[in-house]
Amino acid sequence: MQWIAPSEKDISTDTLENRLWAAADQLRANSGLTSAQYSTPVLGLIFLRFADTRFAKRRATLEKTAASSRRGSRMDDPAAYHAEGVLYLTPNARFDKLLHLPEGSNAGKAINEAMRDIEKHNPQLAGVLPKTYEIFTGTLLKELLKRVSEIPATIDYDAFGRIYEYFLGEFARTEGSKGGEFYTPSSIVRLLVEVLEPYHGRILDQACGSGGMFVQSARFVAEHKKNPSSELAIHGQEKVADTVKLCRMNLAMHGLEGDIKEAITYYDDLHKSTGRFDFVLANPPFNVNAVDKERLEAEVGKGRRYPFGLPRTDNANYLWIQLFYSALSGNGRAGFVMANSASDARSSEQDIRKQL
Repeated sequence: MQWIAPSEKDISTDTLENRLWAAADQLRANSGLTSAQYSTPVLGLIFLRFADTRFAKRRATLEKTAASSRRGSRMDDPAAYHAEGVLYLTPNARFDKLLHLPEGSNAGKAINEAMRDIEKHNPQLAGVLPKTYEIFTGTLLKELLKRVSEIPATIDYDAFGRIYEYFLGEFARTEGSKGGEFYTPSSIVRLLVEVLEPYHGRILDQACGSGGMFVQSARFVAEHKKNPSSELAIHGQEKVADTVKLCRMNLAMHGLEGDIKEAITYYDDLHKSTGRFDFVLANPPFNVNAVDKERLEAEVGKGRRYPFGLPRTDNANYLWIQLFYSALSGNGRAGFVMANSASDARSSEQDIRKQL
């Protein structure tokens, strides 16, 4: 594994990330909104800027094609955009229209309607996009739109994704330990992915948060000159509904789709995962107590989700480890983050560790 110095493009993106975050954080500080109220709508505006940039490029291509085609224009045909993995945006959902709303317009209502419109014409995003913009003042929204418009339409799509991930990380940091529920530092994710080398196959994260493991796996594939959408089948579970939405939006930011389901993984296996996955990547919550083990008993035993039994201690670490193990196919590999205490736990946990 060789370290590669960042390119000038990467350095300029870093500067843009820092400048955008500083501006957005300053606006929040003067808004009276909490980080939790503020974060997802801001991410939604970055997402919209990205979607609009891709839409405009595809629309320009269709316009050129229409000029030389006898079949007529497909510029307003959603299928012509979806065929290239691009979201279709109606006029009311385009970034420039929202940026230049007339004075006195209800900006919050307009952005909410834009998000609903995007979901309507792009079913893969149904129920995903934020629609709480009316809690923002019109002045704050206009300032945010101006700041997000500073992201150049000329930067590459991966740079958009990096800006989105940077904001995810900063919002997680401002929320302290709660932020760890949906975000794993990119350096840790990158290390896991580089070790596992997920070139091709089915990938699962049973505590997927905002989807960082999937995005980094896709980036690994792209760096090896392959198309992540055709090489990786993405599956995830996450217990918090709003975080499921964050994950699906993050995937879409990177041109990816995945089967992301809301579930409490100890009890529910919505992907019927046992023995099915080539790669498992996860950063589960550590040292969880009060799991209802009576609900797990039917899943204990060889060929099931908990093949080595249930630990007697009130700690879920070895439940998670068994879930990762049991989801792997014959040649599958798992990489995960786990509490240090799991490596030398005693009693029934030690017995499970020996079997593993």
